[in-house]
Amino acid sequence: MLMHRLLSDVAQRTPDKMALRWVDRDKSLTYAQAVEQMDRMAGLLHDCGIRKGDRVGVFAHNGMDYLLAMLGAWRIGAIAALVNVKFADDLEYYWADHEPSVVIYTHDLHDVVLRAQRAVPSVKTLICMDGPQPGALSLPELMNAGFAPPPDPCDESAIAHLSYTSGTTGKPKGACLAHEPTVRATRCIAERLQIRAHDISFGPTALSSSYQLVGNLLPPLSAGASIHVMGKWTQATGWDAIEAAAATVLIGNPTLLDEVLRESEKRGRSPGKLRMALTGGGPLPPTLKAAWRDKLALPIVESYGQSELGGFVALGYPELVPEGADLVRIGPPLPDKEVRIFSADDKPVPTGEIGDIALTGGFMKGYWGKPEKTAEATRDGWLRTGDLGVIDADGYITLRSRRAELITVDGIAWYPRDVEEALCEQAGVRQAALIGLPNGGSGQLPTAFVTLIDGAATDSESLKAAIASKVSYDLAPLAIRIVEELPMTPTGKISKADLQALVAAGAMA
Repeated sequence: MLMHRLLSDVAQRTPDKMALRWVDRDKSLTYAQAVEQMDRMAGLLHDCGIRKGDRVGVFAHNGMDYLLAMLGAWRIGAIAALVNVKFADDLEYYWADHEPSVVIYTHDLHDVVLRAQRAVPSVKTLICMDGPQPGALSLPELMNAGFAPPPDPCDESAIAHLSYTSGTTGKPKGACLAHEPTVRATRCIAERLQIRAHDISFGPTALSSSYQLVGNLLPPLSAGASIHVMGKWTQATGWDAIEAAAATVLIGNPTLLDEVLRESEKRGRSPGKLRMALTGGGPLPPTLKAAWRDKLALPIVESYGQSELGGFVALGYPELVPEGADLVRIGPPLPDKEVRIFSADDKPVPTGEIGDIALTGGFMKGYWGKPEKTAEATRDGWLRTGDLGVIDADGYITLRSRRAELITVDGIAWYPRDVEEALCEQAGVRQAALIGLPNGGSGQLPTAFVTLIDGAATDSESLKAAIASKVSYDLAPLAIRIVEELPMTPTGKISKADLQALVAAGAMA
């Protein structure tokens, strides 16, 4: 199955139903209109010299043209290569990595793309979404020209989508997703979430993330639902937009879902039609899952995935977690994936024991231009996630830590999430991140960085005392620093790599 065929198949059944809506400009397309616009985009890309396997760079804010650029690239067998606008300072790195021929961008990024184009010779054509600019063609003019699209290559094994890993612990890599098995995976996601044609999906996080692809785009398309994207999110305007859209499914990250919770508390209710939220991009604090259940009577469905998957390792169900249940468990694997926990010597470990999470059943074709990294991550036909976790007797997966984030303290391995979640349970704490700092010896100094809810007051020693009984570690060496904010990745994760760098530079004192 091909990603763009999900759109055209629904258009044949319900051509006049809303398919896509750009919230910021109140611009929408029916399924039939979306297919027509996709074909126009495919035609102009082909006229610009794009052929099967070529990379079409997209460097833009969320919007309708972003969606159409992706669909148009897929339609002609090209690869939609996405870079988040927050990575403007490193744009040359990303373009040099995947070498796009054409780049579609928004007008306010003109200077950035011209600078990067001078450094990356592969970029022959710039197309501005908002009209002509020096050195760039006008996307509206090209769309209006009505170039005919070429025949569909119909190759479901071809790479369609290239998006970058979050880079929380190292340099981002371009993960290459083929049409199949990504479509198969996202159909399984739609079934697990019980998405139906009457649903309205709302995704305000960055379209450059593969989380949007497998959360807010392909699963709703597979069910013939309506999809909303939003660019300029704030707590209040975002809540209003969810309400106005009559959204039934909200796709966000834990930070965004915390804002929806706080705004709902201010207003005394949740957005009217919402039946669930899907979270991804980082671990979900159990306190937030419980708060949505207890204060809003709505479930947060936790997902666990990676850019390398084109799907999820594990996914919960769209139902309220019972009182007293283990809120750290994510959910079972989906039917398209086989997930195992391996020991350090690649042997399956007994149920309930911690080990390395690996899976088979469909994942990326590889990291773009990095065969050694690909071979390392996919040896023996298993994708090695780099995560440590547990599968319990119910088949549910619990994520414990990135292996690279383990901290060794006096010869004992600390799982950062244990300390982070204990801290987040304390009144007034919004976020917590535990990292290991050099201590001059062979071990590390465990240091937790904490942000507080507005108006909250506490101190490091009080927090340390409060969590002492909640974790199994001797907290004597633990240092806690209360800070104004923590560095975040575009997908809403705390960036521990950036945090380490800031500490080393003396910027997190």
